[in-house]
Amino acid sequence: MSPTLPTSGARRRAVVLMVILGCQLMMTLDASIVTTALTHIKAELGFTDSSLSWIQNAYVLAFGGLLLLGARAGDLLGRRRVFITGAALFTAASLLAGVAPSAELLVAARTLQGVASALAIPSTLALLITTFPEPGERTRAIAIYSAVIGAGASVGIIVGGVFTEYLSWRWGLLVNVPIGMLILALSPRFLPETERQPGRVDVLGALSVTVGMSALVYGLVEAAEIGWTNTRTVLPLAASVVLLVAFVLVELRASQPIVPLRLFLSVQRSGAYVGRILIVGAMFSTFYFLSQYLQNVLGLSPLATGFVYIPMTGMFFAMVYVVRWAAPRVSKPALLLASLVTAAIGMAWLSRIDSTTTVAWILPPLLVLGIGQGIAIILLTDFGMAEVDPGAAGAASGLVNTAHQIGGSIGLALLTVVYGTAVHHDPAPGALTQAHGYSTVFDVATGFYALAVVVAVVILVAERRASRSTSVTMAAAAG
Repeated sequence: MSPTLPTSGARRRAVVLMVILGCQLMMTLDASIVTTALTHIKAELGFTDSSLSWIQNAYVLAFGGLLLLGARAGDLLGRRRVFITGAALFTAASLLAGVAPSAELLVAARTLQGVASALAIPSTLALLITTFPEPGERTRAIAIYSAVIGAGASVGIIVGGVFTEYLSWRWGLLVNVPIGMLILALSPRFLPETERQPGRVDVLGALSVTVGMSALVYGLVEAAEIGWTNTRTVLPLAASVVLLVAFVLVELRASQPIVPLRLFLSVQRSGAYVGRILIVGAMFSTFYFLSQYLQNVLGLSPLATGFVYIPMTGMFFAMVYVVRWAAPRVSKPALLLASLVTAAIGMAWLSRIDSTTTVAWILPPLLVLGIGQGIAIILLTDFGMAEVDPGAAGAASGLVNTAHQIGGSIGLALLTVVYGTAVHHDPAPGALTQAHGYSTVFDVATGFYALAVVVAVVILVAERRASRSTSVTMAAAAG
């Protein structure tokens, strides 16, 4: 065999990576692919202003609420088996959503898509870790995987804009069907199966975390729509706090916990989860509000709005090569800190927009954001899975993706309230008022990045202390 050709094992790993990335991208972009089409969906299916948000919220609610349960199912039943089940359900639900004749059926299909994503997504990262045990290959695979996650929302806006402009919003959902069928055809042949772990589902833990996470997401969704003081917001948020505290207490005593709490003992992993919540909350909200700014203030079409995101999306993928080059040469915590400072600068720059800003002015801060966010999301994914034993890979993957989804929900809820306050809850604000509202949103999003910088400093300090401790131990042993 020619030395320039990949080995059979290398080809198999390449196919595994393609399948995992295809599924991850399909399910990640599905959260945003209808963003530019909401006006068309509202007119065609008869949604009201208040019910329209449930096209997004139904997906996020089911996805975020069931992620940890999906991760545990993969551990117990085999990750390939659960992954294929989730991919099959997602494909069927996408077909149902694409042909839905009514608002009710579309929301139901979007809920099924969320359930399917919660089954499949936790297994993707766990399967990736299993397939690429060699550190160098694993770093590269995680970098590409993270770039897909980071770029998924912007890719969804671009693809949704193209379909809405030239075909129909329905194709943004139907395009998942052939992709899903290809994934289902390749998965049984190429994906490695993990051994079923003996044990059972921690029923109390599963119920408390699933209902608690669902209540949290629901409360945040309601806060964005009706405010933080309404009973429909306060009650689910209070219930989520009680249930999630109960979940921690249950897990401390459970012999087979749904989430091993030892995963949080690492400063690096815990910091990665918190940092991910902050930066995803900032970026997801930026996609949402910047899309509205481009259409409502600057008057761009859905297609032109999608095109604005192309340079930043390119930066997400380009950062894979930057991290691959820098990781062996630079301290990863130091690189994370530098990336978050860069992203904060980009967001602060973007917050200077007003009603007279041009698209050409917006592109440079988006490129800076793409560089900072692209590097940070790769490193936070790596840190979130750092030194995790294979038996806990599913749970760790579930926590990474839960942080991602909850970050998006929290960020959007908080910044929606910020926007409403900035425009004084005017139901029909003019361009000047809207621009002020969007600028204020990006100011607060800059604060999210500032908090993430603090988290990165904590990770860096912990890493330096661990290195010094290791050096002292080695010196003592040598002496």
